[in-house]
Amino acid sequence: MARMNVAVDLKDTSAMDAIPFDYAGYEPKGDKKNSDFFGEYLPKIYARRQETGVNDLVGEMNAIVIQVEAGDGVATMAELHCMTPNRYHSSYVSKTHKFHVLHNKPEFPALVLMEPLSDGYEDYIRRLNVLYPLSRPKPNTRYVGEIFQCPDTSALRETLEAQSIRFEYAGDTENEFYTSNGILFSTPSDFTGNRIGYSGADFNDPQSLALGERLELTDSEDALLREGIAFSEQHGLDELMLGYDHMATRILAGEREDAILEFQTMVPYYFWGAYNISDMNSSTNVNRCPIVSDDKKSPAKVFTANNTPSFVNSFENLPMPTENFVRNYGRRMHHMAVEILDGDHASGQKNVDYVVGILGEQGIPFLAHVVGECKDSPDLKQIFSKHSQHTLLITEYIERCKAFDGFFTKSNVAALTEAAGKDERYQHGHVFD
Repeated sequence: MARMNVAVDLKDTSAMDAIPFDYAGYEPKGDKKNSDFFGEYLPKIYARRQETGVNDLVGEMNAIVIQVEAGDGVATMAELHCMTPNRYHSSYVSKTHKFHVLHNKPEFPALVLMEPLSDGYEDYIRRLNVLYPLSRPKPNTRYVGEIFQCPDTSALRETLEAQSIRFEYAGDTENEFYTSNGILFSTPSDFTGNRIGYSGADFNDPQSLALGERLELTDSEDALLREGIAFSEQHGLDELMLGYDHMATRILAGEREDAILEFQTMVPYYFWGAYNISDMNSSTNVNRCPIVSDDKKSPAKVFTANNTPSFVNSFENLPMPTENFVRNYGRRMHHMAVEILDGDHASGQKNVDYVVGILGEQGIPFLAHVVGECKDSPDLKQIFSKHSQHTLLITEYIERCKAFDGFFTKSNVAALTEAAGKDERYQHGHVFD
């Protein structure tokens, strides 16, 4: 069957910062049919957020939090220096963790990388990961969640607890970061496994975050990080990689609407719309922040899910790489997308092709090839890396060519989903998924 390109408009952000967003009047895009339940409660959630002050209390995304295995912190940062525009700033140590803070531009979210002090460290992350065969080898590795700007976390806690949102309290967690002064974290979502945090702190000044005592890297660790920066600068990658455009979490088919509505309850994003990716028996569901003019300031949150659960799909035998990922890794973040500067490189390639070629020469593996065409008309080119051995996350590289104003094309998403699915399979008995 021939695949049809459908340009999905997410990037028209002109004057967005100056004009209040009309939640009530916005009509979600897409061809994914939502239930009457979803149609009833989404506008109610928008209205309640406004009435209870959540829209005023919560701002844009200030930080992204990831945990890796003990001993993997510096190697992860070196990888990030090569593969992303994030750059190391400083490290701290608490009773249980090292914390490494990386920055991009001041107006883009910081990245907080957590590293347990011991291989035997156990908290909810390990207890979740050991349930799934392909996350079990990295039991303490997980994308944790995002932290949003909030000047009054006490007022927000009171407001959202009245709406049955659960938060961590002192003594509830092994990692005191989740209950530290100035940062409010939700408990992990039952639908996504991700947390949402809130803080009025300045993440461009990590010393103010009270992450612990300052930790200096060794000379050899510092040299490793500098190698990554030198590589990026030598090949001009630092000028082409802009920032995180979106992050995509994979969830189960029956929990798609619940995950979206829960997320909408907690942050001032809006449900932009959802499209069926029929070739892969899945849907892509986009939520974005209306208070920024550039999505990289507060990246879009995407949820992907099967159209049918595995036990029903067995009647149809359709592809289901999205649900297989959840069965093999658990509900969790699947990939983070780095936007590449639109343009033609001096080498004669599109910028994204050049970036991927250089990273490939460095030994960074990719899934399949760059998909999409960028010739005489606006279009989109993108590619998935393989899962990082340090974070288990895929890095997507995405270039919107010639002022392409869409978020994705169906054919690109289908190709990327198929490529990732082939790399995420697990053999168990007579079931190979």
